[in-house]
Amino acid sequence: MLLALDAGNTNITVGIFQGDVLADHRRLRTVREQTSDEWGILLQNLLRYAGLDPARIDGIIVSSVVPPLNGALAEMSRRYFGTEAMFVTAQTDTGLTIRYENPSEVGADRLVNGVAAFHKYGGPCVVVDLGTAITFDAISANAEYLGGIIAAGVGISADALFSRTARLPLVDFRKPGKLIGTNTVASMQSGLYYGAIGAIDGMIERLIAELGPDTKTVATGGHADLIAGESRFVRNIDENLTLEGLRLIWDRTR
Repeated sequence: MLLALDAGNTNITVGIFQGDVLADHRRLRTVREQTSDEWGILLQNLLRYAGLDPARIDGIIVSSVVPPLNGALAEMSRRYFGTEAMFVTAQTDTGLTIRYENPSEVGADRLVNGVAAFHKYGGPCVVVDLGTAITFDAISANAEYLGGIIAAGVGISADALFSRTARLPLVDFRKPGKLIGTNTVASMQSGLYYGAIGAIDGMIERLIAELGPDTKTVATGGHADLIAGESRFVRNIDENLTLEGLRLIWDRTR
C-alpha cells in the first residue's frame, strides 16, 4: 500500500492507495511542532481506524509546502513504516516540463496538481486550488507547467477583515442565503463568497483567453465544492486531485 501525504499550510491530507484505488483519505491539522513519534502514532492509529494494516505500507510519498515538517515526516517514515519517504520537488520526474523561471520556487502541490489534471483531463488545462492561498496553475497541451497565479485565500481575507477593522466580526465562511446581506455578518459572508467566485471567474476567463477555448478547468482544495460549484468557468471539481497526482508520480518514478 502507498501512503500519500499532502502537507499544506493549514491541513495535511492523507491518502492510502491499494494499487490504483484510493482506499481511504483523511484531513488532519498541520501542526508544525509535532514530533516524528507523534506523527507516526497518529498515522498508524488512523490506518487501524480505517481497518488497514500499517505493516502493509511499503511506500510513502510527500508533497510539502511546510519545510519545518519535512524532517519529522522523513524520520516518521523510517521509524514507524521502515521506508524512506519520497518528497516531490522540481527535480522529481513528474512528466511535466517546468517553464517557471526558477523551477525550485514552484510549490510541490502545484506540480502534483498539474500532473493529475493533465493525466485526467488533458491539456491545456487550468487547476484552481482553493486552500490557504488560491492558486491557478496552467498546463499546456504539451505537458508543460507554464506557471500560474497566486492570490489570497478566503480564510486570509476573512482574517484580514477582522484584524484590520474595529467593528467587523470574524465570520464563518459559508454560502449566504441571498446576495444582499441585511446584517453585518450576512453582508460579510456575501462579500467573501461572491467576491471569491468573481475573482476566480475573472482569472479563469483571462487564462482561457490566453491558453485557448479548449482549455479544461478543474478545482480542488478545501473550499472547492462550496465555491467552484457556482463558477461560470470551472467544469470539474476533484477533491482528491492532489492525492491522485502523488500516486501517479509514485508509479512513474517506481
